[in-house]
Amino acid sequence: MFKKLILAVLVALPMTAFAQKLAVVDVEGVFAEMPETKEMQTKIEDASKQYETAMQGLADELNKLYQDYQAIANDTTVLDTIKERRIQEIQERQQNAERFRATAQQDLARQQQQLAAPIFEKLNQAISSVGQEGNYSLVLPKNPELTLYVGADVTDITPMVKSKLGIK
Repeated sequence: MFKKLILAVLVALPMTAFAQKLAVVDVEGVFAEMPETKEMQTKIEDASKQYETAMQGLADELNKLYQDYQAIANDTTVLDTIKERRIQEIQERQQNAERFRATAQQDLARQQQQLAAPIFEKLNQAISSVGQEGNYSLVLPKNPELTLYVGADVTDITPMVKSKLGIK
């Protein structure tokens, strides 16, 4: 009798270990719907437009220098040293424009990371809260590109997270 009881416990123990509540949440979808994300995108777009305006100014300046050079390129009365100096000036301005473009891209990426961090923190807190309230053992991001299979016993808590964040 005692052996049967121990055997029953040993058989049931692995089953209880796997009887965990699992959930998924569409992190990207919820993030995209958060009002803070829309504000972040507006700020990034404004900064991007400012950089584009500055880049256009640099491009216009570079085109003017190139046109000025074209005007003297075939003129035999202009000294070769002046022509060479104009070419150097064009090359320097082009390098400056390329550096400015690279710096602008880095700055936009940095701004986006800085603005997104508190939004992700708020989202993570909402997911943790819903996970704790529902006694879920594990909450995974719902990603159709990476998920191979989701069983019927896995709960999609996306609507609950949206509700927690005040998203309709």
